[in-house]
Amino acid sequence: MANHPTNLDAHRGIAAQKATDLRRLRSEVEADHAALRARQAELEDLLAAAPANGWPEAVEKARYLLGFLAQSLDAGDLRRRKLIDRVLADFEHLLEKVPHD
Repeated sequence: MANHPTNLDAHRGIAAQKATDLRRLRSEVEADHAALRARQAELEDLLAAAPANGWPEAVEKARYLLGFLAQSLDAGDLRRRKLIDRVLADFEHLLEKVPHD
């Protein structure tokens, strides 16, 4: 007799297979969220570690923070979302005028 692994999913009903798939997917999503939180903490520690060396670096810090705050806005808070978009556009416009090394 050959030693082939048994595919247990083939021996269960569709409802059990779906429940197993949902558990696996939830587990993967939770792991992805944990990894994202760890990367965010690492980025935030790096951003807070030292003062900016110039306007471009300060803008990158502000972009991150504004993006983070924009994610927490209610869908109906269009005025603040528009303000954030305008500030980000101002950054782009002003950075075009800053001489780069």
